[in-house]
Amino acid sequence: MWARRTRVLIVGAVLTIGLLATLLLQSPAPTQTVDELMSSPSEHLNQEIAVRGEVQDGTIDNSTMTFTLEGSSSTLTIRFTDAMVSNGLDDNRTVYAEGILLFEDGSYILDANVIKTSCPSKYEEQAEGED
Repeated sequence: MWARRTRVLIVGAVLTIGLLATLLLQSPAPTQTVDELMSSPSEHLNQEIAVRGEVQDGTIDNSTMTFTLEGSSSTLTIRFTDAMVSNGLDDNRTVYAEGILLFEDGSYILDANVIKTSCPSKYEEQAEGED
């Protein structure tokens, strides 16, 4: 039959092709800012998207599991009912959210499944060093 070396090369090639196909078929959505997304939200309706922005002061509502993410000129409501939320979700915190963009009751809502927050200690150290 085939030599051991030939079999190993064939198995390696098949595994490599399989991994490349997986990466190409499941490429992550590029992250957009709130302003970029809200400039044409209808293009992303009912699609998996990734967005980043800052949590607007006083908008975190744990009873409805929502908060508002803001950019420089636009806002977006984030619903985190089924989301994995990292520690540190708080006002004025930069947030990355992944989920499905929906249009409900006349407004756009991101039904998030992942929410990640920035590390506050990194920014606090920079602020102390700038004094």
